[in-house]
Amino acid sequence: MSFVDRIAECSVFDPDRYLPFRVDGVEVGLVGRDSARKLKDFPSVFAISDREVGLQPDLVGFERRTAAVEEALRRLHQRGDIAGWRNEPYPVGVSYGAPPLFNLERAAVPMFGVRGYGVHLNGFVRDDDAIKMWIGRRSLDKPTAPGKLDQIVAGGQPAGISLRDNVLKESAEEADIPSAMAGRAVPVGAITYCTERPDGLRRDVIFVYDLALPATFVPRNTDGEIAEFYLWPIERVTDTVRDTDDFKYNCALVVIDFLIRHGLIPPDHPDYLSLICGLRSL
Repeated sequence: MSFVDRIAECSVFDPDRYLPFRVDGVEVGLVGRDSARKLKDFPSVFAISDREVGLQPDLVGFERRTAAVEEALRRLHQRGDIAGWRNEPYPVGVSYGAPPLFNLERAAVPMFGVRGYGVHLNGFVRDDDAIKMWIGRRSLDKPTAPGKLDQIVAGGQPAGISLRDNVLKESAEEADIPSAMAGRAVPVGAITYCTERPDGLRRDVIFVYDLALPATFVPRNTDGEIAEFYLWPIERVTDTVRDTDDFKYNCALVVIDFLIRHGLIPPDHPDYLSLICGLRSL
C-alpha cells in the first residue's frame, strides 16, 4: 500500500454512467442512470431525457424549486431509495458562494452528484520538535464509514452558516473545543475529489484548517458521532494512512495534505507531485 492508493480510492469515476444535471441551462451535477430512472416517477419536478436531467421549466425561483425537490426526495426516502435523511439543506449553485439555485437535502447530494462542501480540522500538539495529532474514531452507528478513523473535527457545510462559524460549531459538538480556542484555527487550503461511493457520486470540496492545541487539552465528544479519541505520534498517523485503509477515505486525504504542508512527505518523495495533483482533482 502507499499514499497513492489513498488518492486512487477517491478517484473512481466512470463518466459514461452519468447524465449531466442542469438547472437554468447550467450543469450543476451528475446523476447516475439508475437514479435518473427513479426520478422519472416525479415528472412534475424532473425533466429527464436520454441526454440530461433537469428541473421542469415551470419551477422558477429558489423557494419553489427547493419545495418541489424536497417533496419528491422525501417520497424517495420513504420508499428506501435515499437513506440516512439528515434534515440538513445544502445549497446547489454554479460555484461555492454563488447564489444558490435551490437547496438540497444532504442525504441526496451524492444522488445528484452536485458539489458537496465540508470543513475538516487537524488538531495537533507540538512537543519540542515532534508532532502529535488527535485522531477520532467514528461511532459505529454513523451512516457513513462507521468505526473508521477521522480528524478531531469534521463536518459538512450546510446552507446558512459561514465556514468559520461552522468550524466553531463542529469543534464544540465533536470535540468540546472552546470557541476561543477553536477560533485560532488557521485556514490552510482545500482538497477536492470525485469518487463513486455506494450512495452515489461524491464531488466534494473540503476546506482544511490546522489548529495547534495545548498539551493539556483533551477532546470530548458531545454529539455521539465520535466513539473515542487518540493522541498519536505523527509517525503512527503516517504509517496508518500509508499502509492501511483504517481512515475514512476523505480523511486520509486531509492527513496526506497535512504531511505535505509540514514537510513530512518531502519534495524528493517519488510520489510527491502525483499526491499534490491528486489532492485537488476537481
